[in-house]
Amino acid sequence: MVGSLDGLHWAWENCPTSYQGRFTRGDHGHPMVILEAVASQDLWIWHAFFGSPGLINDINVLNRSPIFNNIYDGSAPDSSFEVRGTPYKYGYYLVDGIYLEYAVFVKSFTCPHGSR
Repeated sequence: MVGSLDGLHWAWENCPTSYQGRFTRGDHGHPMVILEAVASQDLWIWHAFFGSPGLINDINVLNRSPIFNNIYDGSAPDSSFEVRGTPYKYGYYLVDGIYLEYAVFVKSFTCPHGSR
């Protein structure tokens, strides 16, 4: 696993008035920036990216992020592993339920102890 990927919504208290419309989301009512980060279990930060103006949710920030650039250009380190007979070449990211179904994402369990 490369690490856990998530977005942090950070209130921007001193946002200039001219930027407030581009950084405000209706359900929050105040300007904010989104920090996308990947952290490993020892809290080492492997990736950080602040969303651009107008990108006011985690999915839009992910779509603009350079997080997968090294996979696209072929410079990602080979971290081959196999799960139930299926080979994988690159690592994966642990994400929550909001993220799309990408091959590099593994979503957490909603009821890990079978409490349904």
